[in-house]
Amino acid sequence: METQSKFKAKYKINFSLLSDPEFQAIDAYGARRMKSFLGKSFLGIVRSTFWIGPDGKIRKVWPTASSKGHATEVLEALKELKAAG
Repeated sequence: METQSKFKAKYKINFSLLSDPEFQAIDAYGARRMKSFLGKSFLGIVRSTFWIGPDGKIRKVWPTASSKGHATEVLEALKELKAAG
């Protein structure tokens, strides 16, 4: 997807990005749930983080991830693993 390629280049991302227009992965990971806004309920995508190891197994799940401070929280978890390692 051209948009993803530009985003990946702009932010120097060195891993694959997932596009899921049919919601297959989103639904499999339970990241689409009922939400509400201004008193209306709707099915929406919940910002979540899944740490998937090189073996394909999920190591940790953050079911709700706020845009502020979450990256630091994930990096701390990675540092803890490296220190234990």
